[in-house]
Amino acid sequence: MVSKDLLDILRCPACVREKPGMLKLVKDTWLVCQEPGCGRKYPIRDDIPVMLIDVGDKWVNTAEDALPVPPPAE
Repeated sequence: MVSKDLLDILRCPACVREKPGMLKLVKDTWLVCQEPGCGRKYPIRDDIPVMLIDVGDKWVNTAEDALPVPPPAE
């Protein structure tokens, strides 16, 4: 599990330059950007958040309730 301290400092790498880029923990295995118009979703694999923009882009059109648990390996 990712620590609360780490979750408090992580931000969406695509949004953080111009906006807060706040993330929400979903299903204990996904970090979802809360910025309007973003919607990137970053998987947490083996307790390590995968904070790559291209990975987040792959899940933009997937609804939060449809995110697979555990996240698939790339």
